[in-house]
Amino acid sequence: MQTNPTPPTHTSLVAVGDSFTEGMSDLLPDGSYRGWADLLATRMAARTSGFRYANLAVRGKLIRQIVDEQVEVAAAMRPDVITLVGGLNDTLRPKCDMVRVRDLLTEAVERLAPSCEQLVLMRSPGRQGPVLERFRPRMEELFACVDELAGKHGALVVDLYGAPSLSDPRLWDVDRLHLTADGHRRVAEAVWQTLGYPPEDPDWRVPMPATLPPGWMTRRVADARFARQHLLPWIGRRLTGRSSGDGRPAKRPELLPYEDLA
Repeated sequence: MQTNPTPPTHTSLVAVGDSFTEGMSDLLPDGSYRGWADLLATRMAARTSGFRYANLAVRGKLIRQIVDEQVEVAAAMRPDVITLVGGLNDTLRPKCDMVRVRDLLTEAVERLAPSCEQLVLMRSPGRQGPVLERFRPRMEELFACVDELAGKHGALVVDLYGAPSLSDPRLWDVDRLHLTADGHRRVAEAVWQTLGYPPEDPDWRVPMPATLPPGWMTRRVADARFARQHLLPWIGRRLTGRSSGDGRPAKRPELLPYEDLA
């Protein structure tokens, strides 16, 4: 990843998206989630006095909801940087109209790109396993759209999908859908470097050290826990048309000074 000779100066950041940008499953002691966007904001705030940050992301949101509920709000804030990650929840639905997903993502980019100095898009990470293989064609179609839109509108693309380190199951929470704290830390570094800042963790792409795989019984116990705690509730929400984000407000809805430098 190339960095600029002179690090940029950004005074504001607005993050748009779903659970990935909200920060699940980077759980803090108080029960809230941190995540890569908060980590990125913390770094940017440490460099720029009066830095402002908003995070409009809400877990479970589909691209249509992101466009309807977040895009205009983010555009009106006119920050220096906007990050947009969306559409992956759509690809994981049994029925997914990829033409509609591409059209909505295009609508979002066309609205956001002129409203900030730098729009950042992502090719989301993918966990190793049968779920990824089942939905890989849709994901790659989505990412091809991301690349095309970035080229047209001058957006940066953070290629997390192409980083083998982030496919390691050990960097994913027990729900198998969200990154751990270490995973979010690596994403924050990837975005940081893509924006042109000097590396603080140049090894974010380096895979974790190899370990012996868990035994058969350990894997079966983990599979049973996953099905009981995460898979069955997820299926139930799909069957009833509910979402984990229903009624949940944006994480940080206003563009305000960010002082959490811990």
